[in-house]
This record gives sequence, C-alpha cells and structure tokens, in this order.
Amino acid sequence: MIWLLLAVIALAVLILPGVWVQHVLKKHSNPRDDYPGNGGDMARHLLAKLELHDVQVEATDQGDHYDPASKTVRLTSDKLNGKSLTAVVVAAHEVGHALQHARKETLFQSRTGFAVLAYWMQRIAPLALLLTPLLAAVTPVASRLALIIAVGAMLIGTLVHIVTLPVEWDASFGKALPLLRDGEYLDDADMNAARSILTAAALTYVAASLFSLLNIGRWLRYLRR
Repeated sequence: MIWLLLAVIALAVLILPGVWVQHVLKKHSNPRDDYPGNGGDMARHLLAKLELHDVQVEATDQGDHYDPASKTVRLTSDKLNGKSLTAVVVAAHEVGHALQHARKETLFQSRTGFAVLAYWMQRIAPLALLLTPLLAAVTPVASRLALIIAVGAMLIGTLVHIVTLPVEWDASFGKALPLLRDGEYLDDADMNAARSILTAAALTYVAASLFSLLNIGRWLRYLRR
C-alpha cells in the first residue's frame, strides 16, 4: 500500500507541473481586441527597442524557443499571430533569451554548450544500451562500460535540464517582466496574470528535469549491483 502511495505521489510530481503550465497558458489565450498587435509584433518591437537588429522572428511548429545558432525567436502560430496575453508574454520571454545571448551571460552560454553536447550524447545512449546485453555474453567488463557510457549520456541530458531552469527563470523575471513593466504595455490586472504566464514559461522544463533525475536514479541503482 505504501509503495502504491509513493508511486501515485511520484506520478503526480512528474505530471502536474506540465498540466499546470498548459492550464495557465490556455487560460490567457483568448483573443484580445484591445491589444494593438500580436505576439510577433511584440517580439519585433522589443527586439528593436533593445537594438537587437540581427535577431529574426519566425513561425515554428517545434514549440516556442530562441535559437542562438541562427539568432531567431521562433513562436508557434498561435503566439506569432495571436492577439492574446499568452502570446505577447511568451514573445517577451523568448526575447529575454535573445537578450541573454546578446549579453553573453554565463549561464545561457553554459546551457547552450551543454545542449550541443547532450544532442550528440543522446544519440550515443540508445546504442550503448543496445550493446550492453550483447557485450555481456562476451565480456562483463565491456558490458558494464557500455552501461556507464549510456548513464553518462543521460546524466548530461539531466544536467542540461538543471542548468536550463535558472536560465528560463531569468528570461522570465530578469528580462521579460521588467521589459513589460517598464514599457507599460499591460494594465495592472494583465501584469498580475503575466507573472503567472512567465512562471509557467520558466517552469516548462521542471517535469522533464524530474523525469530525467528519476531515470538516472534507476540506472545508478542498477550499476551499484
């Protein structure tokens, strides 16, 4: 009974942050005719205000993000073309990442470097896991080494998620919130709601981080056997 309760709690911890994030974003996605522009307009306006003239804004179907390689703020169509509180606030959040990049902030640069490493390591991990049982039939030492490589690759991915959290928080509350507040783009009620949206944007990676840590813990217990 205790194990079942712990399993339910663990499942809730993994799932609820993502559910809450989606709830907050959807809650404030209703069209606002009183807004002079959409999310794309907000992003372009803020980039011009910050004199980040080399940063582009474009549509994506891969989720809202800032791409430092091409210096591009990418927004899903509902954010790029939508006149909603969620659209303009998420746009400001992604511009916050562009500002981090322009200022060469250490955490942002570290996160970018780790992300590139994780990209390649994530391709190594499945192969290493596949080879583990095959090598066990030949030599246990090689099999264990392959498993260590796989767990190491997963650990890099987890590290990216952990480093990402303060980067996202700063993009929300160190960059986007001051931009929205100082520019007086939103009234008091919308600013309060904007804080909830920015919190949701910053915590997008929480569930992924928790899942990664849980997965790493499972494999580390296996290695200790």
